[in-house]
Amino acid sequence: MSFENLHYYKPTNKLDNPKLIEKDIIIYGGTPAGISAAIQATKMGSTVAIVEFSQHIGGMTASGLGATDLGAEDAVGGLSREFYQRIATYYGKDKQWTFEPKAAQAVFAEWIYEYEIPVYLNQHLDEVCKEDLKITEIAMENGNRFKGKVFMDCSYEGDLLAEAGVSFFVGRESNATYKEIYNGIQFGAPHHKFEKWIDPYVIEGDPESGVLPGITEDDSTKLGYQGQGDHRIQAYNFRICLTKVKDNQIPFPKPPQYDVGRYQLLLRYIQSGVWDAMNLHTMLPNGKTDLNNYGAFSTDNIGMNYEWPEGSYARREEIFQDHVNYALGLLYFLANDEHIPNEIREEVKGWGLPKDEFESTGHWPHQLYIREGRRMISDYVMTDKNCLQQAFIDDSIGLASFHMDSHNCRRVVIDGRCVNEGDVQVPIPPYEISYRSIRPKAEECTNLLVPVCLSSSHIAYGSIRMEPIFMILGQAAGTAASLAIKDNGTVQEVDYNELKQELLEAGQVVQWGEDMFDDPIERMQETFGKE
Repeated sequence: MSFENLHYYKPTNKLDNPKLIEKDIIIYGGTPAGISAAIQATKMGSTVAIVEFSQHIGGMTASGLGATDLGAEDAVGGLSREFYQRIATYYGKDKQWTFEPKAAQAVFAEWIYEYEIPVYLNQHLDEVCKEDLKITEIAMENGNRFKGKVFMDCSYEGDLLAEAGVSFFVGRESNATYKEIYNGIQFGAPHHKFEKWIDPYVIEGDPESGVLPGITEDDSTKLGYQGQGDHRIQAYNFRICLTKVKDNQIPFPKPPQYDVGRYQLLLRYIQSGVWDAMNLHTMLPNGKTDLNNYGAFSTDNIGMNYEWPEGSYARREEIFQDHVNYALGLLYFLANDEHIPNEIREEVKGWGLPKDEFESTGHWPHQLYIREGRRMISDYVMTDKNCLQQAFIDDSIGLASFHMDSHNCRRVVIDGRCVNEGDVQVPIPPYEISYRSIRPKAEECTNLLVPVCLSSSHIAYGSIRMEPIFMILGQAAGTAASLAIKDNGTVQEVDYNELKQELLEAGQVVQWGEDMFDDPIERMQETFGKE
């Protein structure tokens, strides 16, 4: 098994004959949002190109996130709904919301082929050229240039919007910023916390011995207060595809940089009587699973991602490899370390990496789960008031309905015990997302749309940031871009009534009706065992 091709970034040399590609719409990011944007724009007669940073398209949906983060099924329409219908067809079913990574890869590849969408892989943004308030072209490290009338930033990080000079924020706003109640520093969450008093020190009871790895802070004077804003972001992880099917299984290998010390806190937790690190294991077809974070110490590499959103490509590569080593090392540790109780070791050894997934990257997911990067600041910022239906809009382009979901942002020491901070899980009804939240302020850029790193507070983004919603917003962006080109106007000048009509004709759901019923609160309770 080789992880030689498992990278976020490898520098590219200048091409001897770099290309100049001209299209109506240039889409930076082959995420589900980028793909749905390209399909919709193509349907409306626009020419498009997808410019993707990595060697793969499909983002998290094609990289292990097979247990769809779904609130209300009826809130998902348009191309997003069609994607899941195509997944169902792949499996010969009428309806299918869970899927293997290779199934998503096949559906996306088929879609791209069907609409003859050109995709340029391994393209690393180097420069954004603007004239007045319009982007004219974007240049890559390898010398390729892409010219267009409208551009889209469909990346998880928001690199294009930042290079274009559009305002953004990284971290958690204070509750006071937008008069919210669930933003900023959050202590006291009922989920994903230590269920026992766990000593944080290398030598138990001895602060002078230092803290165990995995504890991000031990200075009680820097804890902050409830609702205070800061630079921290919710933890990243890999959504790991596993299997128990022996004929299709590879035992967990030791990672390239294995450090047993990183798991001593987990060992201490297990020895206290709590074993829940692999509890959020959602079954997928053909005996596979989507392993996500669960409990106080699991697959989330808490506090190790703060530099990612604005980091250089090289720094992100370092963070990426650290997350690979952490997550793969966690599974190797649980399956092999003699200090782990035998029954747990045998349970974990029952799982393995599937031979028929991610064959080019050592059977490990190629995409790190960037739960949040930059977030644009536009004329309208989505906040928890939208999620809680305390604020309403008149320019809806789609619905979100997943609960407000922030994973932990740090692990600290309080009164000699380990405490996780930042988890929020608040159930909500379906709500509308504003068109103004995916386009910049007119005084900053007039031909850019941002359906992924949209204008939203940290906590509202925790609800919006789900892959089906990104496909919904991507389709809306593709529609708006095509209308702006047709009318020879800016993205801010797009007529909303015309945009809405196009979305409705495309099967998009822009309002929640009384005849729709799918209880996202009940769905959330099922996820957490009705705690």
